[in-house]
Amino acid sequence: MSSENTKKGRASGLKAMLYLGAGVTAFTAFAAPALAQEEADDQPRTLETVTITATKREQTLQDVPVAVSVVDDAEIDRAVIVDLDDLQSIVPSLSVGQLQSSANTNFVIRGFGNGANNAGIEPSVGVFIDGVYRSRSASQISDLPNIERIEVLRGPQSTLFGKNASAGVISVVTKKPQYEFGGEVDATISNFNGYRLNGYVTGPITENLAGAISATYNKRDGYVEDLGNGPDQNERNRYGIRGDLLFEPTSDISFRLMADYDVIDEVCCAAGNVVNGPTGAIIRALGGNLVVEDPFAYKVFYNFGSTNKIDNGGVSLQGDIDLGEVQLTSITAYRQSKLDANQDSDFTSADLIGRNANLTDIQTFTQELRISSSGQGNLDWMLGAFFFDETVEIENDFRFGANFRGYADALSGGGLNTLEGAVGGPSAVGRLFAQAGQGLAEEFGQDNKSTSLFGTVDYHVTDRATITLGVNYTDDEKDAYGRTVNTDALSSLSLTQVGYNLVLSNLLASNGVSITNPAQVGAFIQGNPAAFAAIQQASLGVARNFNPATPAQTRNPLAGLTALQFLPPFLNFPNAVETGNTHDDDISTTLRIAFDVTDNINTYASYSTGFKATSWNLSRDSRPFPADFVAGNAVVRDPITQQVFAAPASAIQNAGLAVTNLTTGTRFAGPEEAAVVEAGIKAQFDRFAFNIALFDQQIEGFQSNVFTGTGFALANAGKQSNTGVELDFTWTPIDPLLLTFAGTAQEPLYDSFPNSASGDLTGETPSGIPELTTSTAATYFFVVAGLDSFVRADWQYESPVAFFDDPVNQALIGEEKEVSLFNMSAGIQTDNGLAATVWARNVTDEQFVTTAFPAVAQAGSISGYPNAPRSFGVTVSKKF
Repeated sequence: MSSENTKKGRASGLKAMLYLGAGVTAFTAFAAPALAQEEADDQPRTLETVTITATKREQTLQDVPVAVSVVDDAEIDRAVIVDLDDLQSIVPSLSVGQLQSSANTNFVIRGFGNGANNAGIEPSVGVFIDGVYRSRSASQISDLPNIERIEVLRGPQSTLFGKNASAGVISVVTKKPQYEFGGEVDATISNFNGYRLNGYVTGPITENLAGAISATYNKRDGYVEDLGNGPDQNERNRYGIRGDLLFEPTSDISFRLMADYDVIDEVCCAAGNVVNGPTGAIIRALGGNLVVEDPFAYKVFYNFGSTNKIDNGGVSLQGDIDLGEVQLTSITAYRQSKLDANQDSDFTSADLIGRNANLTDIQTFTQELRISSSGQGNLDWMLGAFFFDETVEIENDFRFGANFRGYADALSGGGLNTLEGAVGGPSAVGRLFAQAGQGLAEEFGQDNKSTSLFGTVDYHVTDRATITLGVNYTDDEKDAYGRTVNTDALSSLSLTQVGYNLVLSNLLASNGVSITNPAQVGAFIQGNPAAFAAIQQASLGVARNFNPATPAQTRNPLAGLTALQFLPPFLNFPNAVETGNTHDDDISTTLRIAFDVTDNINTYASYSTGFKATSWNLSRDSRPFPADFVAGNAVVRDPITQQVFAAPASAIQNAGLAVTNLTTGTRFAGPEEAAVVEAGIKAQFDRFAFNIALFDQQIEGFQSNVFTGTGFALANAGKQSNTGVELDFTWTPIDPLLLTFAGTAQEPLYDSFPNSASGDLTGETPSGIPELTTSTAATYFFVVAGLDSFVRADWQYESPVAFFDDPVNQALIGEEKEVSLFNMSAGIQTDNGLAATVWARNVTDEQFVTTAFPAVAQAGSISGYPNAPRSFGVTVSKKF
């Protein structure tokens, strides 16, 4: 990925976008007068003014001096956007990835984003629904039937939002209740036996009280057939209800009370075999099966269905009071999200992983208070405070299946029987290692309290020039814990100790001494004390050497079994050395200058910083930091003399806390600190509008969480940056035709990441971040038989990108991810609000792996999630 050709490709992609942006600017300069003249003569269709509120005040999209994309309800309907996962098809700087369950959804803006696979990691992209922060992806992806618009702000937004907006913000705004009776109902029938029904009703309750209620039901059969013992995978089964009350006792006071509850209960998500390594033959020898290297067969062999059930619910109260010169806003919310999941994590019909269950309960209370000026005079200001209180409780249960013993024995070349004999265990019955039911029972949790004070000041130097200063102070404290019970006998065994015993016995035998003859051994020691001491040291050196690069005779004879010890005993925390507590504080700032060149053209330049607090590793992969423990040199006891060869001193070793096979890693990843320099130009004319943003963004300490095949490695990247240009434009060349384009060209880079799970990545291009993404759409409006009609087509493109930072795994898969998706829709609508839309997503049935990862406990194999195949359907709706 760091080759000269690749670098040239990145540069050319970025230059292409810059040239395109310059061309659009030049085109506008020439075309604007002509368009204005055309409007005067023919009164053509003009572009609508879009109002947004993500900046905590109402502004038009043209006037707001930040990089933001807005998708309104009309575009959502025409593009058939069902949930936030679909949003990436029309917002190119946004990437949404769903992994092994519906709860593991990750949002990425400009290449930055995290939060999946570990409930201790809050996302770098903040998601807000009606001003309420949704702290985890499980509570962010629900279907919402009454969306008014979705606003995507790119870059750090900490001075506007009180929690974790270091990479950007997705703000979802739903429709307020109305004082006139109305509503909408829509029904969809689609392939894979899909059914979707949404309803929304609003109207007056009293003179000053309006209400709304909405409900959604979304069901679809799985499109991945399980040829094993489980049900079809990747089904859709979601339903929810939402109530909304708007109370306005006077024209200056309003209160909005919202409550919602939704359920996601699905069999998801299927991973196919992308690379079949040497373990595939072992799985088949055990009677298992897998569809080899064909993830797009949409067929798998599992021995049970991977399930996930998510219950989300919450209540919020927003109060707005207009005091004339100032406005007060208060948003109080409580939310709960529960996950109950189990997965066939080996993704084969062999019963290797018999259970991988997760119960997660997250309860969140938030309180936001804001006071802002009325917008009179040359000074506008806003002050706010945000309080966040969250409790996370996790229970995991990981157990080996009935075939794991045979699988482990085959991988070790029959070494388990030899090992059991070496430790005095039987080799035929009552076996010690890799038995069904062995594994881990785990409990993790976290209490998080965070307080933010934030504010912005806009000083209007002239009618056309504004200087903005924003400040945010955040204080964040977390108390975390982790406790496990480990019944995996193999992982609990010290191979260093057993290896020492074996080597010692062999070296004594080479001197004619049998370790099983105490008299003979005693005589040798008494007569040859120096020789015996040398034998001890040689045995110790070999026993502690597990490096496969060294000659076999100089490394531990049991080294080949270490790969099977992927569930080592866990050091519970807090403990006498590790407090389980982190306390972070930070000041984030924004400085921006905006200038209106004309009434139609606005420019801005800004420097912003952002912050995200420490994320705890609430998983079995949580390990002490190297500063607290020296791994790899276990305590060894000589079986003859009982002499103890101690491990190197460390805080954990000295406190007597070390457990067998304890390794080092991270308990947590420290804070992220983001900074971005950005300059942009926005223009809107009667028929044409465009936005261009140049950005140079970096995050110090980006919280990277990478799957390694048997666990996740959470670590801070020293520095990750991204430089690029974003361009979008909207053009109506003729009255019936609306053309839109949005694109991002970027150059992501690990400026410093020496301690990643894949080695030193400094100077490398991060995987998974395409250098060019575009979204192009054309909508043609016309009238047929007196009915308003439209035809729409859009194309989403992502340039090729590596799946892995790790060059070994990338070489195994031997390909890159490239996306080229076409979607189409066409609809008609009557004057009385009855409408019908036919649609198709992924029209050409494009196939690509969305995410690839090392197959679980199957070295040399790669698994991956195939994208969804072509889908199509008909939606009928009625507004009243």
